[in-house]
Formats: sequence, structure tokens, C-alpha cells
Amino acid sequence: MKKSNLIIIAVVGATIFTVVGTAANVNAATKTRTYTIGVASDFEKQEWSQVAKDVKSKGIVLKVKEFTDYTEENPATKDGSLDLNGFQTKVYLDNWNKTNKGDLVNIGWTYISPLGLYSKTLKSVKDIKSGDKIAIPNDVTNGGRAINLLASADLITLNDKAPKIPAVKDIKDKNGLTIETLDPSQIAAALPDVTAAVINTNYVQTQLKETPKDAIYVDTDHAKTLGDQFKNAVVVKKSQKNNKDFKTLVKAYQTDKVKKIIEKGGDQSAWDLKN
Repeated sequence: MKKSNLIIIAVVGATIFTVVGTAANVNAATKTRTYTIGVASDFEKQEWSQVAKDVKSKGIVLKVKEFTDYTEENPATKDGSLDLNGFQTKVYLDNWNKTNKGDLVNIGWTYISPLGLYSKTLKSVKDIKSGDKIAIPNDVTNGGRAINLLASADLITLNDKAPKIPAVKDIKDKNGLTIETLDPSQIAAALPDVTAAVINTNYVQTQLKETPKDAIYVDTDHAKTLGDQFKNAVVVKKSQKNNKDFKTLVKAYQTDKVKKIIEKGGDQSAWDLKN
């Protein structure tokens, strides 16, 4: 074989090794594989830190990165900056993929959060009256769930043909309320400026240092009525859905150890939920 051909083969072989090695972040000396997962709250960080401890003996090093804005994790997973993420619901994932031409997939359920209405001035949802201002998330999925919450609390009335995930335009009667849509990450900070606000649980935990138990109203039937669409999931690129290490991570998450952390944060485990 010509020397030039040998050089080409050597270069190609080295390139292939580099790509495979980078994908799994393999440390040949210690035979460990390193991955990074993105989360959106301290409780999620606690959950996955427990997983990291439990998979260490299996040669997996799991790094947990907490984001303050949950719009960042999917793009980072898509471009490979993150290997996995564990912050989002199925309906949010489906909408993100559709909007961003993404190919991210769910490889295992994590938890489901009740959605709550919070207030700095009121003790009961019955105290809300005409003229009050209510803040809700401005994204399609969380905003739609927030509108359904307000309807279930009899604060608003929806049109008869409103979709399962409604928008503000689907509200038939606001009963004198002002519905203000804000970036989900900004609602907790704006709470003193409105009568009440529907806030995602991760921001309740991280920014308000509270749990759904502190809400003046909660969609208490979330586990029974919402089905899979508002369950949170472990998400990866489609090309990585059969990664054996990722399946190991999911199995390590779906344990009683992690379940206790989930419940401490006011959430509910989703993998064993019977709808």
C-alpha cells in the first residue's frame, strides 16, 4: 500500500475516534463517560445530583448545569452543548420541536408539577375581584395551562370552542380582570405589582423560595386530568435516544431516593403515575 494511502487512513481513523470520543466525552484512562444535563431549578439539580452519585460506580460522570431561563436548554441540547435536559413537559417539547424544527425526544418521565396562582396580598382566590390584574406566562403551553387554571377557578369563562390549550383570545369573559402576559422567568419578580400571578413551579422554588403549598389556588387535579401532556421528561437528541448510558440515567432517576426529593419540592413523580 502506498505511504500516502496509509496517511489518509490514519487521519480518517483519528477523525472518527475524535468524533465518537467527543460525543460520549470518554476518558480512556479511567474508562468513564461524562455527560452534562441541563435543569431549571434547585430541586431538579438536587434530583440529578442524587442520580450522579448513584451512577458513578457504573463509569458515568454526570454534570448538572442549572439554568435561570428555561428557554436555553433545548437549543443547547440541539447543538450538543448539553447531552440531556430534564426541565420540560411533553406539550412544551412538542411545541418547541414544531416551532424550531427540532428533533429532540423524550426518553423517560420525571415528574409532574401542579400549577399555582400566587399573591402577595390575598389569602384566597375568592378575594379576587373585578379590576384586579392577573399575570400569566406568555409562552403557548404554560400560558394555555394558566388560562385553564383561571377558568377552573371560575375567574374567567372560555369560549365554547376553545382548544385544549387556549390563548387569551379564547377567553369569552374576563369578569373585569386584566390578564397580563409576561415572560415566565419574570413573573415572580413582578408579583408585587399585580394582584395575583400564575407562576411555573420551578420559578416558585428558585425565586420565591416557596412551593405549591403556598399558592392561593392550585390545579389540584393535574395528575388525573392532564394526562401525559404536562408530565416532565428527560430529553435528548433523536440520534441519542438508544444511548445505553442515557437509559441507565433514566433508571437511576426513577427511584424512591429521587421521588423523595421530588415530593419535597411539591411535585409528584410521573413515571409511576396512573392517569
